[in-house]
Amino acid sequence: MPKKSALPDFEAALNELEKIVAKMESGEQNLEEALKSFQRGIELTRTCQLGLKEAEQRVEKLLSENGDVRIDPYTEEAD
Repeated sequence: MPKKSALPDFEAALNELEKIVAKMESGEQNLEEALKSFQRGIELTRTCQLGLKEAEQRVEKLLSENGDVRIDPYTEEAD
């Protein structure tokens, strides 16, 4: 069975995370709701991190399959 891509899950998680952040920033939640939102936000953040890691690995694999490509880690100074 082929491995399912995490990209659709990434997009859905990011969208939900953005909604949670907006709701929390509005200040309209009571403490219990805010704590539940925070917990869900942590879960979604982990999902997004895994999705980004998978995408990074796929890019590195594609680059390595297409010749001798040097991959340097991203640094802000490189911008």
